Formats: sequence, C-alpha cells, structure tokens
Amino acid sequence: MENFTNETIDTSQLPKFEEVSFTALQPKYLLVVLIGLLRIIALLVLVPIIVSIFKPEFFSGRVWLILGIVIPVFSIFLIVLSIIAFKKKGFAFREHDVLFRYGVIATNTIVIPYNRVQHVALHEGLISRYFGLAKIEIFTAGGSSSDIEIPGIEKEQAENIKQLLMGKIQKQL
Repeated sequence: MENFTNETIDTSQLPKFEEVSFTALQPKYLLVVLIGLLRIIALLVLVPIIVSIFKPEFFSGRVWLILGIVIPVFSIFLIVLSIIAFKKKGFAFREHDVLFRYGVIATNTIVIPYNRVQHVALHEGLISRYFGLAKIEIFTAGGSSSDIEIPGIEKEQAENIKQLLMGKIQKQL
C-alpha cells in the first residue's frame, strides 16, 4: 500500500471524441426508414376507414375533417423527424473503442472500449436485405440487450466490422 498513487488527471489533455470523423449511414438506409414509416402512416389511414365501415356512427363530418388535418400533419412531422435523425447518426471505430452518435434534439454519443465487448451480432431485416444493408449489434457484459445498434451498413462492411470486433474479443481471451 505504500506504493499507492492517485495522481490528478489533466482533463484538458484527454482526447476528445467530438473531434472524431464519424462515418454516415448508407443513404439507402433512409429508404428503409421511410418504407417503415409508410407502413405506420398506412395504418393511421386505414384504421379509421375500416372502423367507419363497421361503425359509421363513430365518424361524423367533423371527425373526418380533424383526421384529414391531423394525419397528414403528423405524417409530415414523422418524415421530417426521421430524415433529421438519419442525418445525425454516425459511427466510428478507433484503435481502442467504437463510437455511435445519434439523436435529434439532444445528440448522444456512446463510446464502448473493445475490452468491454462480449458479443457481436449481425442482423438483416427483410427490407434492409433487399437494399443490401445490415445492422451490427454490440453487446457488453451485464446486459441482455445490445449496447449499440448500428443500422444502415452495407452487408459486406458489416461483416468486416463483425470480424474486426470478434478479433478484438479473441485477443482478450
């Protein structure tokens, strides 16, 4: 215990993750997001129509007027928000860690050191597979869900990233 030291760290000399050059998601992924939104918007339109067929007394002219205004405005809001969110997402792999940035109102950056990575998974959804895209999920110890999900990566690049991370895991063992 006599050799114990606890020196102060000069925080101004620490590397800044904000200076990292993030890689943007593939532009094709925006189409995947918009197709998913179209499914939601279709439900918003179809549910009132189907309900009005079976229970026409629920929908007066005023209700249709309100739905005719609310659904398009809400749909446009969702589309604009999704486009902004897409543009803000990015990822980076450095020598010792992986970073993922996301967020619309507040920008969040997750930094995970490679020595904390326990498991890596690669997923392709039906629509993503059509566009040749995949999602990388990175898991650390102590959690049942992934700590980082990086969507919208070309499948070949995603496989390379998975191999890189698996190699980092093997070096720890």
